[in-house]
Amino acid sequence: MYATMRRYEGVTDSAEAARRVSEGFVPLIRPIPGFVSYFWVDAGDGVMVSTTVFEDRAGAEESTRKAADFVRESLASLFPNPPQVTVGEVVASG
Repeated sequence: MYATMRRYEGVTDSAEAARRVSEGFVPLIRPIPGFVSYFWVDAGDGVMVSTTVFEDRAGAEESTRKAADFVRESLASLFPNPPQVTVGEVVASG
């Protein structure tokens, strides 16, 4: 399995970001082959973090492309800073 974590800082409206992600982004990545799970976390103080898990690297990479497009097209006004993106193989889980 592969996971992608994206950390967004300086989010100007966390409730609106959550709504847009839930209604717009999640439906875009669910059909990607190998999709396992997605989480959107409000860490407070204008920080939001997403975690996406796929069965393989190809799915994780496709979700990263879709996330970049979605942020640019639908969230740019709420996300003044580029995300910190981490992608890697899941080596332990519970």
